[in-house]
Amino acid sequence: MHVIIVGGGICGLSTALSLHRAGIACTVYEAVPELRALGVGINLLPHAVRELVELGLGEALAAVAIPTAELIYANRHGQRIWQEPRGLDAGYNWPQYSIARGDLQMILLDAVRARLGPDAIRTGHAFTQLTQTDSGVTATFTHPAGGGADTQVEGDLLVAADGIHSTVRRQFYPDEGDPIWNGCVLWRATTEGPPFLTGRSMVMAGHANQKFVCYPVSRALHDTGRSLVNWIAEIRYPTDTPWPREDWNRPGKVESFLPAFQDWDFGWLNVPDIIRQAPAIYEFPMVDRDPVPTWCFGRVILAGDAAHPMYPIGSNGASQSIIDARVLAFHLATAGDPVDAFRRFDAERRPPATAIVLANRGNGPEQVMQLVEERAPDGFSDIHTVISATELEETSSRYKMTAGFVPDALNNRPSLDVRRQGG
Repeated sequence: MHVIIVGGGICGLSTALSLHRAGIACTVYEAVPELRALGVGINLLPHAVRELVELGLGEALAAVAIPTAELIYANRHGQRIWQEPRGLDAGYNWPQYSIARGDLQMILLDAVRARLGPDAIRTGHAFTQLTQTDSGVTATFTHPAGGGADTQVEGDLLVAADGIHSTVRRQFYPDEGDPIWNGCVLWRATTEGPPFLTGRSMVMAGHANQKFVCYPVSRALHDTGRSLVNWIAEIRYPTDTPWPREDWNRPGKVESFLPAFQDWDFGWLNVPDIIRQAPAIYEFPMVDRDPVPTWCFGRVILAGDAAHPMYPIGSNGASQSIIDARVLAFHLATAGDPVDAFRRFDAERRPPATAIVLANRGNGPEQVMQLVEERAPDGFSDIHTVISATELEETSSRYKMTAGFVPDALNNRPSLDVRRQGG
């Protein structure tokens, strides 16, 4: 069996490593001419870190990522609403990691090349269309950077890991249209500076219409007593405001949003200073897509952001893509029929991923910040006169259950690892 993987991002590379570990041949086709370390920071939740550790990437992650110690929600005045331990400090058997997206991409890329060989990733191949029969799939790729005629590739199966603008998904949902913007714009960057709080803290401050998120992402800098802070400044606008197509690499202008955060100096965190000291800022409108009735189309399956693009709330986007990869490989390795394996994957993964997409539209666990803003916009002297400890705990627990990272359940779940004979 040979699997065509369309897309060389986190989902595509994780899928390649997972399939290889299970003894299933695959090749990754990526549109860009060169895979480079792009993007800012992301969080990997313990259920995703478990899968990467079981893929043999634990040491590589630990060498560059920050093991997140705590998560803090605060209002726009810097008053703490909720605080909880994370990762190993919360009783998981695996850490939660804050990491530069480019570092994660390179860890996955290096592992794919080392294990599958340099020809396992074909860059400069932009997917255009596919056909399938009862026995296989033929994918057609163009070469945006030049290189002659289109290339047709035959395989037994095709995994679409080509992101929120998936060309494969468009073939099956041609009338879907553009991603849906919720009115929020994110400005993202990294800033070097002194550590804040524990030096491994993740902070979310504000409310649904204005928010600041930050956490350190560089283990190397952390070990020198400094911090590389990944941050996101978010402002909500009317949804009829015109905004360019989302692109992680579009430069943003500090004057577009800094005035809204000018007074956000909490003492323990100086938001305007962090913003001003960033060497480069990127702008991104927050978008997702409506859930679809199936990801499975015979010998073709959608995965990652091609299947379930979601708002970056609850630190779940990359984590869910990694879990997709592992569950997909598990079913292909354990089901007798590959088409049936795709059906099983769809039945197992689509309902919970849909639930996360919808939960994130309701602000997920960050809903407590909005409730506090509505109930006490000028601040509070005692948070429990505004929102009860029970309501705070239930909000956090409910999202963990939806997203699949309740500590005991994760720690005791059987492994998804399926290793090829002799592997």
